[in-house]
Amino acid sequence: MMYKSFLKLLILFALFNCSVLQKTNAQDPLNKELIKTSMIKALEWQEAHPIFALAPTDWTEGAYYTGVSRAHKTTGDQIYEAALKNQGYHNNWQTLDRYFHADDVAISYSYLYIEMNLGRKNFVDLKPTEDFLKVHLYEANKWKDGTDSDKTKNILWWWCDALFMAPPVINLYAKHTEQPKYLEAMHHYYKQTYDQLFDEEELLFARDLRFVWTGKNDKKEPNGEKIFWSRGNGWVLAGLALLLDDLPQADPERPFYENLFKKMAARVLELQPEDGLWRTSLLCPESFDHGEVSGSGFFTFSLAWGVNNGLLEKPKFTKAVKKAWNALAQCQQEDGMIGWVQNIGAFPEPANKDSWQNFGTGAFLMAGSEVLKLN
Repeated sequence: MMYKSFLKLLILFALFNCSVLQKTNAQDPLNKELIKTSMIKALEWQEAHPIFALAPTDWTEGAYYTGVSRAHKTTGDQIYEAALKNQGYHNNWQTLDRYFHADDVAISYSYLYIEMNLGRKNFVDLKPTEDFLKVHLYEANKWKDGTDSDKTKNILWWWCDALFMAPPVINLYAKHTEQPKYLEAMHHYYKQTYDQLFDEEELLFARDLRFVWTGKNDKKEPNGEKIFWSRGNGWVLAGLALLLDDLPQADPERPFYENLFKKMAARVLELQPEDGLWRTSLLCPESFDHGEVSGSGFFTFSLAWGVNNGLLEKPKFTKAVKKAWNALAQCQQEDGMIGWVQNIGAFPEPANKDSWQNFGTGAFLMAGSEVLKLN
């Protein structure tokens, strides 16, 4: 209750007229005080409108609180700290219970962040995370064994979203516990997914095997192009940025991840529409000709992170990030809600100004956290 009261108190000081915010952001997209205010308003609205797909420890909350973690990392604002500690405490630091499923450990990114940056003795309990990772990485299951009746589910991380959900958590856990064996397992399963889903011609990830062209009954966009989902590739690129943020410089696999990040970032830049927001279908934007916030938020975070960390050419990518952030800001409503978020799915679908999800707010917070660091 103490954290909730503290959170509400801080929120009262964050109220701001969004119409003024959007107008000013359109003129100066890197006004840091306005960016901070828009981020707090997004947090305020999301905390007041909790939503999840399965449970308070599911992947949607994992993505949202990853955004809250990154917002705190950049700003140090106590409102984010209060939200993080409150959710971890009320979750009793649990993961979800599908130990074979990468989605169900995504929430542990926020737990690890608290432990490594905000924790005090005996506050964070990482035993549930440890138990999950030991089973997930080292025990047999139907996906690892290829015994699932659905033959598209033939590896542990058979869908590209998984590369956001588990690898950054495994990396942080390995760093915190100083156990490199976890990184070795992560590299193995990551490369399985890469080998199966990365398209070397388009430099993008298929969401899963249903969208990989084999020359027989291939799924196509109305314009004949391959289907590449914006949020799916946003998951991958943002996951890479999170991973590289903490992966040891001396890790022998780091060049693989850096090269993949740079190739995908360059392709995403080529596909950015003039108005700044990526469409849900990357190669057939006319299918749903409007911007979408979750994929665009993850792309904005990733490109800004790449600039801030010297992996991407500053002038060219900074221009794209400014354009994207300015467009994202226009998707925030007066009360702080982040609209234009495609609902839970696995392929391109439409959104609208009133469609929202907690992971969309997480993507917005992640984007703001890196845009704030741009010079």
